[in-house]
Amino acid sequence: MRSFLRVLLGLALVFAGTSHLTFARQDFRAQVPEFVPLDEDTTVLASGVAEIGLGSALVLAPRRLRRLVGAVAALFFVAVFPGNLSQWVNRRDAFGLDSDEKRIGRLFGQPLLIAASLWSTRGRRG
Repeated sequence: MRSFLRVLLGLALVFAGTSHLTFARQDFRAQVPEFVPLDEDTTVLASGVAEIGLGSALVLAPRRLRRLVGAVAALFFVAVFPGNLSQWVNRRDAFGLDSDEKRIGRLFGQPLLIAASLWSTRGRRG
């Protein structure tokens, strides 16, 4: 089950990263907080590349590095949380999140991604 979740999360990150660079680029711009020193498009592109790299690492990393990759992915999900928070606070519509309820509901998904990153890469109990 851990391997399945790890690969699923990795593939989801690769897909999300690819969408940052292509068809969902404008929607991702809605999540960039105003305090980020880079312009919105640069931030979206950089985070997309990071997601593709993290997703690929989750899928392809050798067993001995998986825990480290999971920790880095979890830290990434912590780092991008302010973007989700900014989308809610600034009431920016994107990804079908067109109400305060939907935007705040999304905030609760971030801890699940963090937990999935850590749990799916920690290996068997021994």
